[in-house]
Amino acid sequence: MAAMLWILLPLFVAAGSALLSFYIMQARLEVAVSKEREALAEANAMLKSSVIVSEEKVKAAEETATRRAFDQFLGDFRVEERHYMRENKSMFLNRKALVLQERLFFRNIPLSNWVEHEMVVEEGSDLRNLAKSCSIFSTRSLAGPDVREERMLAPRPGLERTA
Repeated sequence: MAAMLWILLPLFVAAGSALLSFYIMQARLEVAVSKEREALAEANAMLKSSVIVSEEKVKAAEETATRRAFDQFLGDFRVEERHYMRENKSMFLNRKALVLQERLFFRNIPLSNWVEHEMVVEEGSDLRNLAKSCSIFSTRSLAGPDVREERMLAPRPGLERTA
């Protein structure tokens, strides 16, 4: 029996150490796999966040381009206006009127005919404010105050031009 013990003892020790090394290697493998999964999850999160950020940047760039294009489009609208004084003399009445003519343009293409307003002027009234208050094509409503562009045309021959 002692001989059998000396033969089986190394086999038990070998089997035990093999089993012990198997469990140790299995634990190391699980640690390595969990580290790889953690790194993979981190990489996926970074990838998803970069995709979201790039989509937001693309949307912001598109909105900016659209806004600029619309501002440029509105900047191409302009109003030409001219005004002159008209005097109606009758037997008992001498009446002065400010005639304001406006026309809306897109670049150099007229979009409307001349729109004419006749306003009776009293003595001492401010002609420029009177002309601005009766304007149909207000450039502020079209493109804002920074794009405002008014061009004065030459008055009709024989008519007096006001400032």
